[in-house]
Amino acid sequence: MIQSIKGKKIALIGGAGFIGHNLALYLKNQGANIAVIDGLSVNNLLYLHSTDMEIPGDRKLYIKMINSRLQLLMDANIPVHIEDGRHYNELSHALSKIEPDVVILLAAVSHANRSNKDPYHTFDHSLRTLENALDFSRAANIKHFIYFSSSMVYGHFSKNGVTEETPCKPIGIYGNLKFAGEHMVTSYNNVFDLPYTIIRPSALYGERCISRRVGQIFIENALNGIDINISGDGSDKLDFTYIGDLVRGIQNVIENKNSINQTFNLTFGESRTIGEMAKIVKEHFPNINVNYVPKDKLTPDRGTLIIDKAKDLIDYDPIFPLSKGYVEYIRWYKEFYNAK
Repeated sequence: MIQSIKGKKIALIGGAGFIGHNLALYLKNQGANIAVIDGLSVNNLLYLHSTDMEIPGDRKLYIKMINSRLQLLMDANIPVHIEDGRHYNELSHALSKIEPDVVILLAAVSHANRSNKDPYHTFDHSLRTLENALDFSRAANIKHFIYFSSSMVYGHFSKNGVTEETPCKPIGIYGNLKFAGEHMVTSYNNVFDLPYTIIRPSALYGERCISRRVGQIFIENALNGIDINISGDGSDKLDFTYIGDLVRGIQNVIENKNSINQTFNLTFGESRTIGEMAKIVKEHFPNINVNYVPKDKLTPDRGTLIIDKAKDLIDYDPIFPLSKGYVEYIRWYKEFYNAK
């Protein structure tokens, strides 16, 4: 059964992040009533302005991207509540003002290597915020709670890919915290009948991302004339997913009642090698060099997330293969970089 997203009140916790602001802008454009809650401290404005932090990459460029996110949200008349989700009273106060039908939890330290280096900080910004969001949602009888997990919950992939029924064997802090979060969400459904959907994205890329995922690092290095380093021999595969496909998929989740109490892989659904991504970069930056370095032991062997379930239940239909979405991202990045 389809229910239009128009007029739905949706709160995005962590909505000023990479996924969040793109999702907020898209859903607003589809007619939803969107509000963002974000402390701006995790990989965001406060983090980038802190002189105590050693920021990998181009700090000034990232600050410009964050400011662009916030300006876009303002231009779209999307309210941004600056609150720390780790504090129950602050989060509850903001959510009470919004009175949402749907709560989407995006807040997290969304980087596996960073999580392994600072597990306390990762736990605090992930499970603590999730606990608070779940408890408010239970008490307020929220109609739909959407939790962003990760493909990292699977650990090492099988050669044939993974479905939502594949046993999860996460490696490292990040994957295990995401899997713990999934259990918290399903437990609130079991105990309090809180309707939920769990989303497992993979290898996201797209406009205004500062998380230094592999696709961003490749482009940024190329723009600065720095060699590209690939962990391993370039044959490792990821299910690279353009942000435009993901946000369209979330609309399907919200509008389709078949999504209730389900877990979905929301990716492109076809893995490509990191070497293939590097080849696309070289087509646009022919003078760049590619080096191969040893692979981190905590990086699982990944591949395709099978999306048949999302296609069947909610009509999910991704349209951006790497050859299309990544080229669009390179075009945008060049324009943004050259305008700085």
